[in-house]
Amino acid sequence: MGRRLPVELGRITQDNVEQLRKINLACFPVQYQETYYKDVVTHDEGLCKFAYWDGFVVGAACARIEPLPDDSENQKQNHENASSSNSNNNGNGNKKQKNAESGTKKRIYIMTLGVLAAFRDREIGTQLIQSIFDHYEANKDSGEYKDVVEIVLHVQISNAAAIKFYTTRFGFEQGEMVENYYRRIDPPHCYKLFKKLA
Repeated sequence: MGRRLPVELGRITQDNVEQLRKINLACFPVQYQETYYKDVVTHDEGLCKFAYWDGFVVGAACARIEPLPDDSENQKQNHENASSSNSNNNGNGNKKQKNAESGTKKRIYIMTLGVLAAFRDREIGTQLIQSIFDHYEANKDSGEYKDVVEIVLHVQISNAAAIKFYTTRFGFEQGEMVENYYRRIDPPHCYKLFKKLA
């Protein structure tokens, strides 16, 4: 592992969302639909952000708050056209966030985490994911965050680096395998990784 590279974090907006498209094209083996990019700019700025080094975007993390699905919905509800790669992509970013009544249990769903290859192993992904946890901690007693009980993502079963990243650095648990989760990559199966927050 290389030396830690401190980055600045910045919001993803309508004005800079094309930078996210470039990060995704460089990091992931699929192209995200336009609805993914339109949705990202509407999510809480603490959940979708860029990592900047020396003024350049070198990575991005995108998450959202969504209702906690029951187990029968969980396998296919959030995914249509993404994949997983060595940059820790869980590839679940193209569905719109659903509104739920207050008091309904919710989760933070990590849609994507990507860091440009030249900047990997410098703890940039760690800083991005930690910033999502920090944002949750700062807001857990207000708004829709007070109903959040876990943070979740899906990772392709062959992506051992991503599984190790989340389980070792952040204490995620490896849940069940979801068969045929991905449509355009092989293997198509994933693991659900989760961490209880409440």
